[in-house]
Amino acid sequence: MLLQHQSRRTMLRGLGVSMMLPWLESLSAFADDVPDNKSVNRPPTRMAILFSGCGFHSREWWAKGSGADMELGKVLQPLSDFREQLVFIQGLYNAEALKGNIHSSQTGNLLSGAPLAAGGNIMSGTSVDQVVAKHIGNQTKLPSLVLGCEKANPSVHKNYSMLYSSHISWSSPTTPTPLEVYPALAFDHLFKNTAQQGDQSVLDAVLADAQDFRRGISRLDQQKLDEYLNSVREVEQRISRAGQRGELQGWRPTLTEPNIPRPSDGYPQDIVEHMRLMSDILILAFQTDTTRVCTLKLNNDHGTLRFPHLGVDYMIHHLLSHSDGDDWLKVNQFFLDQLAYIARRMDSIQEGEGSLLDHSMLMLCSSMLNGNHDATRLPVVML
Repeated sequence: MLLQHQSRRTMLRGLGVSMMLPWLESLSAFADDVPDNKSVNRPPTRMAILFSGCGFHSREWWAKGSGADMELGKVLQPLSDFREQLVFIQGLYNAEALKGNIHSSQTGNLLSGAPLAAGGNIMSGTSVDQVVAKHIGNQTKLPSLVLGCEKANPSVHKNYSMLYSSHISWSSPTTPTPLEVYPALAFDHLFKNTAQQGDQSVLDAVLADAQDFRRGISRLDQQKLDEYLNSVREVEQRISRAGQRGELQGWRPTLTEPNIPRPSDGYPQDIVEHMRLMSDILILAFQTDTTRVCTLKLNNDHGTLRFPHLGVDYMIHHLLSHSDGDDWLKVNQFFLDQLAYIARRMDSIQEGEGSLLDHSMLMLCSSMLNGNHDATRLPVVML
């Protein structure tokens, strides 16, 4: 039953904090003060683009057939539960990427197709996520969210800036969109005002407002609100634990123990937890309608991540990409697992007559088919 007497609101507020609410059926009662009730009551459409550098196993990225009978190569097996929703784009290539034929020249223009400047200059093109954000970003707290799990590399490789390899999102031809790799700061972007200081919990700050709001919504929405607040609390706690573990990822320094106090808000040393945290933050951003556009760069092209949880700790990601062995396949599947996790979580979140996944477009892509720099057949999967 929808409530008929409730003031229009879309967020919870506390001292120095605002937190967007998830889509609730009770909020449909607000639609009588706008022209198009059907449009307002319909959950918004979101777009998320995930990126994995250096391509995939050359013989195991394939799909045959369609629907429930679709056959998938081993790289794509993590997506088998979503076969009826998968869309593959074949024959897509980036002509500008062929000019440099190295990692930097194949990533910085992946979402724009623009020519890249060489040498010390930075020139690309506005990426598609930012084009979309400029059109619909004024409808949400954040125009877009740009996340990553590996820090940007400011060096130069074969006369091209490695900033190209580190950024898929560009807000202008000369400006990569600021990339957030720290889960705690990404979380703050969603829920905390810039004026807020300290380590106050977002939930603690809005708890009184949440309790007051809860009394005025339907029983089903009370359950959904409780589930949402619990998920926010869990992410807060995981970010706190991950930050306490400090920074140790990818390239390994000679110093094995820190010689300064470990910062409370850090860069997670566990790549599994890092990617999972960023995935959950992406989901929260969409669930709360804080933004409708997000990119998640799982790693850099020409990156240095290692994967000890897979037993693949002897070689960095970039060097491993030049093989087509079993270890490379394991790493590929790990990246596809992230897309599958996001899709599964979003599919479990009800929005109106569908799910959060039903109202979202997810895409995973790379800047080359495989580690041999083949940009003539870009791997792209959507659902």
